[in-house]
Amino acid sequence: MSNNTQKVELSIVVPAYNEESNLDYLFERLESVLTSLNTTYEIVCVNDGSKDKTIEYLVKHHHRNQAIKVIDLSRNFGKEIALSAGIDYATGSAVIPIDADLQDPPELIKDLVAKWQEGYDVVYATRRTRLGESWLKRFTAYGFYQTIGKMSRVEIPQNTGDFRLLDRRVVEAVKQMPERNRFMKGLFAWVGFKQTSIIYDREPRYKGKTTWNYWKLWNFAIDGITAFSFVPLKIWSYIGIFISLLSLLFAVFLFVQTVMFGIKVPGYASTIISILFLGGIQLISLGVIGEYLGRVYEEVKGRPLYFVRNVYGFDSESNID
Repeated sequence: MSNNTQKVELSIVVPAYNEESNLDYLFERLESVLTSLNTTYEIVCVNDGSKDKTIEYLVKHHHRNQAIKVIDLSRNFGKEIALSAGIDYATGSAVIPIDADLQDPPELIKDLVAKWQEGYDVVYATRRTRLGESWLKRFTAYGFYQTIGKMSRVEIPQNTGDFRLLDRRVVEAVKQMPERNRFMKGLFAWVGFKQTSIIYDREPRYKGKTTWNYWKLWNFAIDGITAFSFVPLKIWSYIGIFISLLSLLFAVFLFVQTVMFGIKVPGYASTIISILFLGGIQLISLGVIGEYLGRVYEEVKGRPLYFVRNVYGFDSESNID
């Protein structure tokens, strides 16, 4: 069991938002696995502005086991930022992010560590099946990974979440990237190093309801695509060229028709359809440009990624523990 003066080999990072119903069982399984590995460890939990009793449960477990450390963020910043905070505070030679809902089995940590000990810097867990998820969610997830795989210059593993092992060298590389719109799966892939995977079956959520609705998943997908691909910007240049060529051909057609058959009264319907079509194309292209411009605006403001309200279990604690 780790403490603040020992060198920690494994850091488990757990972002948590409204997960009070899962924490007892989560720690029971995590501690069982980590104890069996006979190594020093810490469990870094990040309370991402939960509205339930998550922070109270986390502090209670910290007092029970000093290896459990808690970061209480000042508000809800989102999972990607909470995960980044946990990685910033983790001190282990290897860091393993895992969700608090127990969809990713803690018992798989043994396999991740075994691959790490073989010499791999990143060992990610790829989902063979996604139990407890609707066909629509599986279909949209498949579509997202297929889309970003074709659009991004960085190879992002398909059917792979944040559950993985990161060597300390990889962690330090990730910490050097200060971008605000963080698509962590892409950042983990972008840094490179020696990577491999293990296959597992993802379990249904243990208790509670997920906060990831389809609107949030859609925005998450947009964040991922805009963070790692310029294709949405480039494609409108080709669409513009294509429409210009069609317009040129149509102009030639009208010229020939006028020369051969004389002037005809133009159709009102075709004119309105053309105007609406081109107007729609322009608005869509402006929307795509706006997505990228908005992200540039977020970056240039240079705000901190997050603020911490309290910490429990770290050397420099801002609370009375």
